[in-house]
Amino acid sequence: MRVNPQDAAAPESGRTFVTDARRAQIVTAAIETVAELGYARASFTQIAKRAGLSSVRLISYHFDDKGDLFQALVDTVQEQARVAMQPRVRAQHEPAAMLAAYIEANLDFLAEHPVEVRALVDVLANARREDGSPLVSAAGFDTPVALLVQHLRDGQRSGAFRPFDAEAMAMAIRASIDAAANRLAVGDDFDPRAYGRELVTLFGLATANGGAS
Repeated sequence: MRVNPQDAAAPESGRTFVTDARRAQIVTAAIETVAELGYARASFTQIAKRAGLSSVRLISYHFDDKGDLFQALVDTVQEQARVAMQPRVRAQHEPAAMLAAYIEANLDFLAEHPVEVRALVDVLANARREDGSPLVSAAGFDTPVALLVQHLRDGQRSGAFRPFDAEAMAMAIRASIDAAANRLAVGDDFDPRAYGRELVTLFGLATANGGAS
């Protein structure tokens, strides 16, 4: 269904539904376009064509500029990841099981959403302003690290984890997960789930408190 900008003059409830649906359609097209062509070639023209829009003006109507659109792309993929992973982690109650669920959920998301991961990695790596500063904010990527640090420290306080530098361990875990995302982004042929199982074993051994009962 195509919607013209004039349709935004409808009553508030209709405008909200139509606008949200159109924005989601454009973001999905942007994800698919970046995944296929790369960020550098993902023009509004290419995105509009994939979205089935009659004009790039429909993109400009819903997004202020390229930065606004690609920030929405980043936010959308991050939210998809949060929705997919958070319940799995929260379903566990023991520190070691929560850590394993965190790692496995991350790698399962990569395995199940290769298009979204490819687009996200490309945008974060290459979306820059003329002065070289990032076009989009990756601030949300700091949150999982902070929460992981907190979880590791909680596990240490409970005696489930041995003493170690929680920030260093969290960064090592995230770096290992991000390495898998980067491999998928460049088209490497490997099994994220098998990789995830190895990470669970590796970091399970690295964090375990041998003296815990």
